[in-house]
Formats: sequence, C-alpha cells, structure tokens
Amino acid sequence: MSTRAQTLILFGATGDLSQRMLLPSLCALDAEDLLGEELQIVGTARSQLSDGEFRNFARAAIEKYLPAERRGSMAGFINRLSYSQLDVTTPEGYKELADKVGPDRQVATFLSTAPSLFKPTIEGLAAHGLAADNARICLEKPLGTDLESSCAINDAVAAAYPEDRIFRIDHYLGKETVQNLIALRFANILFEPLWNAQHIEHVQITVAETVGLESRVDFYDGAGALRDMVQNHMLQLLALVAMEPPGSFEAGAVRDEKVKVLRALRGLTDEESVTGQYKGGASSGEIVPGYAEELGRMSTTETFVALKAHIDNWRWQGVPFYLRTGKRLPERVTEIIVHFRNVPHSIFPGARLCPNKLVIGIQPEENITLSLMAKVPGIEHEGMTLREVPLNIAMPDAFTGKHKRIAYERLLLDLINGDQTLFVRRDEVEAQWQWIDAIRAGWEESGKTPKPYNAGSWGPSAAIALAERDGVSWHE
Repeated sequence: MSTRAQTLILFGATGDLSQRMLLPSLCALDAEDLLGEELQIVGTARSQLSDGEFRNFARAAIEKYLPAERRGSMAGFINRLSYSQLDVTTPEGYKELADKVGPDRQVATFLSTAPSLFKPTIEGLAAHGLAADNARICLEKPLGTDLESSCAINDAVAAAYPEDRIFRIDHYLGKETVQNLIALRFANILFEPLWNAQHIEHVQITVAETVGLESRVDFYDGAGALRDMVQNHMLQLLALVAMEPPGSFEAGAVRDEKVKVLRALRGLTDEESVTGQYKGGASSGEIVPGYAEELGRMSTTETFVALKAHIDNWRWQGVPFYLRTGKRLPERVTEIIVHFRNVPHSIFPGARLCPNKLVIGIQPEENITLSLMAKVPGIEHEGMTLREVPLNIAMPDAFTGKHKRIAYERLLLDLINGDQTLFVRRDEVEAQWQWIDAIRAGWEESGKTPKPYNAGSWGPSAAIALAERDGVSWHE
C-alpha cells in the first residue's frame, strides 16, 4: 500500500511511549517538512482531554524529550493535533473518533496499547469505517507471549486488515546502523563474497542494559529476557546479518529472505542456552537491589539469557551465532560482531595474528569498525612486528546525520507513506515465536532455572563457558 496517509490516529496518545517517542518523532519530522501539509494527527486515550489540553500535553512532552534545535517552530505541528476521548472496550467513543477523522481520508492507525485491547479496538475501528480499504494499522509489541497468543492477535487483526495494510513495528529496524547493515552487505563488493561459513568463524550479538525493572514490573516478570528481547529485536538483527541477498530493496523481497533464515534456525540443546537472574550489586557506581527485591517476591523469571544458535543452510553451516542479553549488566550496549577466520598460513614468525573483526555498534553510539592487522611503526624491531588496529569510520555524522534521530522517526514516516520494508510480516513473527517456544519448552523439560549473577557483571559464569568451550571470548 503506497498511498500517503492524510490522518494518523494515535491510540495510547497520553502514554509513556507517546510522550518519549511518538510525539517527539512526529514533531521532528514536521520540522523537516516530511509529513506533508495535509496530515492531521488525532490522539486518543481514556483520559478526558480537550483538543487544547492535548496540545499542551504534547508540547510539554516535546520540550522534555526533543532537543530544541530539532523542534522547528513547533506551532505548525501542534496545530495538526486534535484529541478524541475513547475507552476502547466500549463502542460509544468510536463514532466521535470517526467524526473527528472525517470521511474519505487515507487513515493510518498506531496502536500503542496492551495487546489484550487489540481485538476490541480493531472491531471498533471496523464497525465505524476506520478499517476500510483506505486504512492501515501499526501494532506495537509485544505481539503475544507465545505462538498461540501471537496467532490469536494476528487473526484478530487479519479479520479487518489484509497483510499489505498491517505494519508490525520493531523499533530496532528504524535505527540508522541497522539499516546500514543492509547497505554494508549489499552495496559493497568487499563484504558479500566473504559473508559465509568459509570466511566467518562466528557471529556475536549483544543487547546489554544497565537498568533493572524500572516501571515494567508486571510486564517483565511475565515475559523475561527471552521473550522481551530475543524473540523480536535480536532475532531481527540475526536475520539481517544472515539473510541471502534479496532481489530488490522492496518489502516483499527483503522479508522473504529474513523469514527463510528464521525458519532455518536449529533447535537448541540444553547445553546451548544459559539463563540468569541478577542479585544485588553495584551498577553504574551505585548499590542496587536484586531482581527479587525489586519485584517484592521470589521469581524464576530470567533477566539474562545467552544462546548458541545455528542456521541450517549452505551459507552458515557450522557457524555459531552467540546471542546474549540481560539487565543490570556493566554497560548499555547493542552491537553485532562478525568474527572472520584467521589467515590459513602466517609468514610472520612469532607474530600473533588476530582475526579480522567487523564491529557494528547500534547503541549507545552508532558506528562501524573493522579491525585489521598492521605493522608496528619503526625500524628498531627485528623482523616485522604486527598489531591489531581499528579501521574506524570517523567522518562526522557518518551514520546519524546532522542530528541523531529517534528510531521511530523513520518507522512513523514509512507508516504514513505505506512502506512496509522495515516492518515485520506475520510469518516472520510466527517463525520467531516457534523457535522461542521450543527453547522455553526445553527449559521446562530440563528444569532449567536462572543462575544468579551480581548486578554490574556480565551475567553468570556459565555464559562465559558457553562461548569458551568453543575457544571464543565475548567481545567486551
């Protein structure tokens, strides 16, 4: 679907995501004249607000979360906003919302609500003409807690919207460096001929957080690290690293190749996964409580997981993909490390040759570094002494542009424009859940429980052993 939206409806418009990400992103797009003159934005939530009160709410959120240099005049953006109070579980408010939108508009709807509310919301939209052929819908995660619940959500959405009008969002796909991974692989002859088992020894993907539960207590304890991070963000990163070259940079072609990777993931053995739960310790220079203390009760939910995954196809046969993610780790970092094989024969006696590594930093800084072997300068050394040096892309704004963008900016703009390339298709989501459900079933069968680790550490020692058994060290 490529028709540009004329109205954007934001469900959950007074929530945390809207304040921190959606409204600031839309304002930044407006400041760059990317929204188009006719786009109107209708916020809706249970709060009783007038248009003016919602505009004041939006202004306060933008001033708090968007740098001043990115706001533009802001007055033009604020004037795009209106508000319609709505309890999604009752039918009464939908008529007022439909009247607010008006007839014959191209409509894009963003659901930033609990997944349990998706079905009644979609039924209400459909009953009042807001899910017709001129409408598309965007779903914020989590899309279920397992394959069965995910299918139920997808079935509810599919009852009103065909797949080409459903946009499942994963905000990691909006990050510049994640998109640059596609460019790096498929716009440079240097890498793609080497991007296979013959030349790559292993791949690491790390998503580390320093925070604990914060405000997500109930959700997180029902989800855990595997479902919260691995099922969506990390498997999407893995798919982008491992996919075959698509025929074009078009939504169907890109997503076809990603789903092939996800379906080729081998089931894990018990020895190929480690789970952990943080206990009290020091994090970011402060003494912090353990997970059970924050939660207020004992729990078997994992706050850390490390996996050794394999993709059973020709390109990646025998290449392990090491994944780890956790809370209360030493630093906040998301990165992909492609670890190439060493040279087959060294001509430098006594020199320790380090294999080349491609480090793709996603957060907190977006960058790409390639480590190479080079000669140590000078003539005082006997023979030739080598050292590992980074080839770093140091151009200003190489990956972030003049301003560092919020990941939602690109995705909201694509939703408005109807471009699904950076959104997740139903068969991708379900392939992800199928693999995750099998891991969880294996944990239950083996009685695996999280191993304790100190807050501020890199997880339980078993995670280090998971990699070191293969002679691999985690990149830190």
